[in-house]
Amino acid sequence: VAYSALQGANLDIIKNYPPIRVFGTIGFIVAMWTVSLLKIETSAMQFYVASAASLALGLFSFTLPKCEISKNVKTKSFVESLGLKAFTLFKNSKMALFFIFSMLLGASLQLTNAYGDTFLHDFAKIPEYKDLLTIEYPAIIMSISQMSETLFILAIPFFLRRFGIKKVMLISMVAWVLRFALFGFGNPAELLWMIILSNIVYGMAFDFFNISGSLFVETQTDSSIRASAQGVFMMMTNGFGAILGSWSSGLIIDNFFKDGNGNYEWQGIWLTFAAYALAITILFAIFFKHEHNREEMVAVKH
Repeated sequence: VAYSALQGANLDIIKNYPPIRVFGTIGFIVAMWTVSLLKIETSAMQFYVASAASLALGLFSFTLPKCEISKNVKTKSFVESLGLKAFTLFKNSKMALFFIFSMLLGASLQLTNAYGDTFLHDFAKIPEYKDLLTIEYPAIIMSISQMSETLFILAIPFFLRRFGIKKVMLISMVAWVLRFALFGFGNPAELLWMIILSNIVYGMAFDFFNISGSLFVETQTDSSIRASAQGVFMMMTNGFGAILGSWSSGLIIDNFFKDGNGNYEWQGIWLTFAAYALAITILFAIFFKHEHNREEMVAVKH
């Protein structure tokens, strides 16, 4: 919807979308700080806060300007009406590989979403760490990730046009390796800088994959299936990728990275995740073929 609106206003999508998307990240930061400062991170009360915010957003949406629909309506088949034609993109080997690696990277995102806060909360079990501010307000520490996002989102147009999607996604993958490895060696006291650096690196890991990937889909697909193609991208990352990350990580951690008392062995967990991200990086560098064309990052028509 945002891409179509920008195109309708004759604005450059690659240039103008990231500064708009950054406000979503700012909202994320506000939510994390609110939950942390109210000390409801481990309480069901956070869901009531989310529910109230969602209701407010829903009511606000009625005040937005009218969104015009396409007047070039033509008869569509049942498959086209459901947006399923976008799956024909899997016939294109480059796009198929892109979606597969998007799913694998989506698993990385789920790993950090699922275990980041738990990792910091777990340090409260260690006497020398339990009274640190880092442990008292872990969500605020983790929100450094989103602060970093706001900066890297704004850098996306430059990086995409200068280096192309393959190099940008490789940068993202290397950032995921660093994200997990720094967590593996960090702690909330003398090695807090590693946790903070991991959160800063996250901004690059997330933006150069999620946002840049969406912009890549926008430039590589025909206007007739572009919206559905974005849906496929989201399905592969936040759908199948999230399921893969949740299921496989839970299985691996339960079987290999818990001691006899059920405590997590965090260094082993994070370094295993880092090895996973490194393997994806190497495979992507070898198998994904794409010749960067700066002009195609401009010529996007809906």
